[in-house]
Amino acid sequence: MNELLRRLFFLPEQGSTFAVKVDHLHYVLLLTTLAVGAGIGAVGLVFLVRYRRRTASDPTPRVLAPTWLEALFIGVPLSLFLLWFVLGFKQFVWVMSPPQDALDVYVTGKQWMWKFTYPGGPSAIDTLVVPAGRPVRLLLTSRDVIHSFYVPDFRMKRDAIPGRYTDLWFEAPKPGRHQVLCAEYCGLDHSQMRGEVVVLPHSDFEAWQDAQRRNLPVAAEPMAVRGERIAAAQGCLQCHTVTGAPHIGPTWLGLYGRQEPLEGGGAVLADEAYLTESMMDPLAKVVAGYAPVMPGYHGRLSAEDSGALVEFIKSLRPTRPGVTAAEEPVYVPTGR
Repeated sequence: MNELLRRLFFLPEQGSTFAVKVDHLHYVLLLTTLAVGAGIGAVGLVFLVRYRRRTASDPTPRVLAPTWLEALFIGVPLSLFLLWFVLGFKQFVWVMSPPQDALDVYVTGKQWMWKFTYPGGPSAIDTLVVPAGRPVRLLLTSRDVIHSFYVPDFRMKRDAIPGRYTDLWFEAPKPGRHQVLCAEYCGLDHSQMRGEVVVLPHSDFEAWQDAQRRNLPVAAEPMAVRGERIAAAQGCLQCHTVTGAPHIGPTWLGLYGRQEPLEGGGAVLADEAYLTESMMDPLAKVVAGYAPVMPGYHGRLSAEDSGALVEFIKSLRPTRPGVTAAEEPVYVPTGR
């Protein structure tokens, strides 16, 4: 039935688990509205014939609907709209909650190409290679203007915005190839900004990664190592420690994934989006107990540099599970 309806409504291939969920909601909406529309049309035709005025002296009588009928007219449409909301909200929560074991890939949009960077290497242009059956989280940003990463077969689209990271995730259940488009007009060659997602069996994906690393002219530098160099070069470590000790700014040890209290109340989750925003606009969310003295790095850090810094911060974890940074402020350098 799923395949029949997909073809009937001229939908593209279902290349991800999310595509199946979106299409099922699509079917519910379309079939329900078609049924209601057909019912209204049929009732209208019956009334047109059955209750048409036969003579000029035969006026249409005034009809007062009983209370139960009024409740029916209000309750049925309201119930349908609430049902659609519940189904859509469940899908929204699901797609906005990436699994913990997802493979992270940094995606940078640039006029007019897509660059994909794996935290442990390598990088690729316009071709995203992923393993089948494993969740993949894309961390999107742009180097110049707003782009929109769109994969029709996956039923997913997300804007890539300069100076910040947005994310989305997918899981492709079987090997195949799927087209990537830019869905936001971004300049002269917008229509040529195309890419491809290549889904490989897990063993083939591991072999591809190994081959790509071997073919690099020099050894691939992990993003966390590059981030450490950038942090030192940009003076970040003059204000932020990597040992858990307090300083001018919050310590980076164990920062990623932590709830940070904010000045004025509330808290924020220290994820990729918040860390990038703090680099570009540090006064947007000031951590409680710290003076707003950090300069902004918008225009000073490239998309790749900010991504590398995020990976460096993510790598700074307490050395023993279950031990907080304050209890064990030990940091082992990732390399210089």
